[in-house]
Amino acid sequence: MNEPASNPGQSGFDFNQPTIIALLYLGSFVTGVSGIVGIILAHVWQGDNRENWAASHFTYLIRTFWIGFAASMVAFVLSFVLIGALLFPLIAIWVVIRSVMSILKAQKQEPMPQPETLAF
Repeated sequence: MNEPASNPGQSGFDFNQPTIIALLYLGSFVTGVSGIVGIILAHVWQGDNRENWAASHFTYLIRTFWIGFAASMVAFVLSFVLIGALLFPLIAIWVVIRSVMSILKAQKQEPMPQPETLAF
């Protein structure tokens, strides 16, 4: 016999707020500007979600954007001495991994375990 799904309302992909922000960050590799929309939404939505599982995602995603932005500025300056060109792919990989980690946890509606870490 088929057993009913434990969460029948939770089938499919959940476009919750942290997922939307992380997808906008990933989309910025194609559009170049959607990450800016993502950081604005993260700051706006953060005030509405201080007491639930999403709060840690906002801290994590806001830090992802600003640290990635600052690292990109440093890499840009260092690109004049050719070191920066090596840093851009590493920064991109870091942002992608952190965005995907947030999406995976957000789909389960789980908080980020260490939202203030620089690691993944």
